[in-house]
Amino acid sequence: MSVKKYTFSDLVRIEQLRKIESIKAEELSYTSIKNILNSTSSDFSYHAFIHQLKIRAHHLIYENALADELRQPSQQFIRARRIGLIIAVILGGLAASQAVSESSTLNIYWLLAVLLGFNLISLLLWICGITLNLQSLSSGVVAQLASWLPYRHKNDPTIASSASQAWWESCLTGKVGKWRISVLTHQLWLTYLTAGLVLLILLMLAKQYNFIWGTTLLPESTLPKLTQILGSPLEAAGLKIPDNPQTVASRIGADKQDAETRMAWATFLIGTLIVYGIFPRLLLLGLSWAMQKWSEYRFKLDLYLPYYIELRQRLMGRDVKAEVIDADPQAGIKPVDIARPPENISIPANAQAFGIELDSTTTWPERVTCRLNIIDQESHDAAISLINNMKAPVLLGVAAHRLPDRGVQRMIKELVDSSNTKPWLILLSKSSAPVARAREFAWFRLAEACGIPAEHVITR
Repeated sequence: MSVKKYTFSDLVRIEQLRKIESIKAEELSYTSIKNILNSTSSDFSYHAFIHQLKIRAHHLIYENALADELRQPSQQFIRARRIGLIIAVILGGLAASQAVSESSTLNIYWLLAVLLGFNLISLLLWICGITLNLQSLSSGVVAQLASWLPYRHKNDPTIASSASQAWWESCLTGKVGKWRISVLTHQLWLTYLTAGLVLLILLMLAKQYNFIWGTTLLPESTLPKLTQILGSPLEAAGLKIPDNPQTVASRIGADKQDAETRMAWATFLIGTLIVYGIFPRLLLLGLSWAMQKWSEYRFKLDLYLPYYIELRQRLMGRDVKAEVIDADPQAGIKPVDIARPPENISIPANAQAFGIELDSTTTWPERVTCRLNIIDQESHDAAISLINNMKAPVLLGVAAHRLPDRGVQRMIKELVDSSNTKPWLILLSKSSAPVARAREFAWFRLAEACGIPAEHVITR
């Protein structure tokens, strides 16, 4: 098993460099990577390839002095989070102070509604967003409004804006972004609730308050029952909450409260804020943080992008240069000396070659003999029958200049499913029909859809 030699931050830097190279490659210097030794192995390794990309990115970043531009978006996010936490402290304090006002009485349920009401709505929206995988609900309004920042230089992108865009796409979208924003959301609400609770405790330490409640539309028995329901966890923890006589005596217009009643209501208020506000947020904050780290650990680069396909072929060359062993129809005849195949062709040993609707002008590499060219249903069934009984690798040849339509994809998928080993795909080209880069990329996408990994696709 290969050892993971990189972190999520390394993958983000590689993505940032990809974005920069796709736009500002002509402004970069590549002197430091000219002498980097490429890795060669008999099989492709994702971890080894990422390690090569990490080394390459380190040299390019150091040579072109890109470290500050790459760190800038993460520093901006940290700065924005700190500002958000400061605003949350202020809002939590204001909410508590406005609910208390200058009066010596506290409307207990109005105070709970101010501090816990919006928190509960936010919590329900977050749960819906996570459950239904709705990015707009789980990310929050602030993150959605700020998502335009990396694109403000879209018409005239710079190195800094390209690095910021790549950072946002890696860290604030998809599963990683969903949990990162969730962590931020829970931190903001936790700060809001804690600030309000601390201010209430300070006010109750310095001033005597009477706790009251009242209602116009609800039956009079509703709020006392709600008090008992909300106070059940507090009683289970051994805390004293208002009993029925104390609750009834605290209705607006009742007589002045005694110290025991005030203490019971203060305990109820503090306990309710902790149990129904702070504790759930702490629990979800821990869950979101753990899921963020897990998503970052499982994060992988899209190696089917043209940028990575080109680098894979350059950095991860194969040291297996074997010829295809097949039944030799010219047995006993001295073979004609043939030239060694080009270095960029890596064909596995003992591979059995099959063509996919190839015309007579499409040629195979010199050391490959095509066993069967599939042109109709009969030849297709014959190929599946042969592949079913083979233990050797299967090499499927396609005309690279052709458009990979759904019919070809269905045919290749059936051949792949019939193979006992992981098949290979070779893109055959001819001088009269040059292959565009977009067309070659489409074939890589088709291979991915059919279950053929990128490292098993051979270009000529």
